[in-house]
Amino acid sequence: MAILFRLVSVLALLAALLAGTVDAVRSVSETAVVMTPLGIAVASISASGLEMISGLEMIEALERPGGSFAVLQPIVRWCLQQPAFAVFLVVALLFWMAGYRPARRRRLA
Repeated sequence: MAILFRLVSVLALLAALLAGTVDAVRSVSETAVVMTPLGIAVASISASGLEMISGLEMIEALERPGGSFAVLQPIVRWCLQQPAFAVFLVVALLFWMAGYRPARRRRLA
């Protein structure tokens, strides 16, 4: 199970690097700091046709009032407003901590 957590951590870290690189390039081209929110990043990925399930439909389902995630709606809305690279970095850290196994100590005989 730890290997799965570490794999998800690496994938989230790659997504964070990609989102950060895109934001950096846009910031340089516009000569202003640009940080794309997670909601817009997910919607733009689904618009390019890379997903089977539309990311925009997923976001709308999470924000629908009275859904099965009604308790989590304030948290989901807050996360969708945060910069995409920061959210992916936090996800990568959490999965890395979940999959962390300390190194064995060697005894000197």
